[in-house]
Amino acid sequence: MSAQRSEQRLRLALLALLALALLAGCGRNMAEQPRLGPLQESPFFPDRSGSLPLVEGTVSRERGAIDPVFFTGTRAGALVTELPVELTLALVQRGQERYDIFCAMCHGYTGDGDGMIVRRGFPRPVSFHEQRLLDASVGYYFSAMTNGFGRMYPYASRIPAEDRWAIAAYVKALQLSQNATVDDVPADVRRALELGTSEGRAPR
Repeated sequence: MSAQRSEQRLRLALLALLALALLAGCGRNMAEQPRLGPLQESPFFPDRSGSLPLVEGTVSRERGAIDPVFFTGTRAGALVTELPVELTLALVQRGQERYDIFCAMCHGYTGDGDGMIVRRGFPRPVSFHEQRLLDASVGYYFSAMTNGFGRMYPYASRIPAEDRWAIAAYVKALQLSQNATVDDVPADVRRALELGTSEGRAPR
């Protein structure tokens, strides 16, 4: 009987040791292992940088093989003059929404540079309706948002590339809306406006 009890005690002791060993292996070693934080210096690479640029020709797993123009706004070192995405009403409406969120506080809702923080003392940005900016290409606005310009810091980390193109398209539409003439109105719409005015009705 005593031999049976001794064997049971031995088994219990072995089970207890096994349980302790298993519990000891459930620590946070993987979560707490040495690692580099973003932009932290590293002695491993010659330039002591912990974040190396992507290898040339790397293809994004999220976006696939997209033309680099979509991310840079340049082709052969020059700013592009055409959108690298399809110009649609939905794109311009998205651009207006993003513009109102990220840009209007400085540039104003009409692009005159009279946004709310400007009215409270922040330096006034140049109006989008000055001739120099009226002549600027859509790639210019994408580049300014991506890389920053003057007092404006870069927005590449805050606004996705597709939304930066949408904003650039909206800025060009905003410029057109504020600088259009009667000659820019389609003929059929102009006739409807003239007819409404001649009959004493306010044009809709």
